Amino acid sequence: MKTLFPKLAATTALAITLFALPAQASDKGELLRDANHTVSDLKHDPAFATAARMMDGAKAVYIVPKLIKGGFIFGAEGGDGVLVHRTAHGWGEPKVYGMGSASFGLQAGLEQAELIFIINSNRALAGIEHGNFKLGAGAGLTIVNLSSGAEGATTAHGGDLVVWTSGSGAYAGISFNGSVISPDKEMNSTPTTGPEAEKLRANLESVR
Repeated sequence: MKTLFPKLAATTALAITLFALPAQASDKGELLRDANHTVSDLKHDPAFATAARMMDGAKAVYIVPKLIKGGFIFGAEGGDGVLVHRTAHGWGEPKVYGMGSASFGLQAGLEQAELIFIINSNRALAGIEHGNFKLGAGAGLTIVNLSSGAEGATTAHGGDLVVWTSGSGAYAGISFNGSVISPDKEMNSTPTTGPEAEKLRANLESVR
């Protein structure tokens, strides 16, 4: 038993480190560039071509370019993303929100994925904007998961949140139950302007 506790402490520390990832926000310009690349990946996914039309009626999108998952006994996942509203004049100013969750179970290795939440309902958008929004049964929202290359992607209409993911390994059956989405107040204390923000909005506008 004496040899168990150092290993347990080490894996706990790993989980805590990964769970803290959203708080370690990357450079805003880099995050916007990465988000723009993720939108391009969605556009070039043949299985999602028709379902991408759902963007026309979306209230907003939440884009996480790098969601990282890892752990051995304890697992954790997290990543920074940008929330972009649809306005009467097109897509609005990107805001930085972090996403993280923790789980307990037998997991191994380290995985990474990119994802886009298509936010279709006002209650889902309000929940995220309110801060510390927790996904799961208690939220009372319908979440439809789509994987890159998944068949039947066009049947995903009607969900409060439709999630496109591109990844492998542990993300083949990704679940967001218990995940928390929180605003990065420091990042959002200054306006998100400039060429990278403009490129992201233009790319979102071109999704058809």
